[in-house]
Amino acid sequence: MNLDLAATAVFVDFDGTVTQVDSGVHLLERLAAPEWRDLSDAYARGEIGSRECVLDEWDLLPKDEAQLRTVAREVQIDPGFVPLLEALRGAGAEVTVVSDGFGFYAEEVCQPLGLRLLSNRIDWASGELEFPHEDRCCPCSTCGTCKQAPIKDAQHEGLTTVLIGDGTSDRKAALLADVVFAKGALQRWCELSGVAHTPFDTLADVHAVIFGTLNNAELG
Repeated sequence: MNLDLAATAVFVDFDGTVTQVDSGVHLLERLAAPEWRDLSDAYARGEIGSRECVLDEWDLLPKDEAQLRTVAREVQIDPGFVPLLEALRGAGAEVTVVSDGFGFYAEEVCQPLGLRLLSNRIDWASGELEFPHEDRCCPCSTCGTCKQAPIKDAQHEGLTTVLIGDGTSDRKAALLADVVFAKGALQRWCELSGVAHTPFDTLADVHAVIFGTLNNAELG
């Protein structure tokens, strides 16, 4: 893949992309009443937005910070994440993690790496879920974290934009990004919607394609 990485902004989804499974789903499966599945299904069908979905799911979880952090840490990070991050930074790319989940585990992973994170946020003192990166001016205006806004900003600066994602919250961003890497539900949606993308299974695959050590056709 021929990218001028020094003029590229890379946006990486967190849950299911940086992590091997969705940490929010893991928390809900372990700690919440089963009605969270109805919310998740309604969101996937487009009946509710992500902000409404994640707020209602948050209401189903205990507000015990220590317990939530302990359970979230059961979710493993893709071992290819840090090597990909280091390679991209070394080549001059801007890297941002964009997450529309609960946010606290993403903060825990990204902060030690000095990595820019756009995510929802928990106020542990009040137990409230906050949305510092929502965009009420966006045409859809239903997401907790607007993933289109930073892509638009980067493109306005003349940067090539790359999205790496796996799920429903990445769909709108995939419509705008210049280059899309997709797996899981996002890959299936891109195929059905005719959105150009490169499929991947792990971040090592993304690393190999971007840096020219793997042909896209090998990913099938």
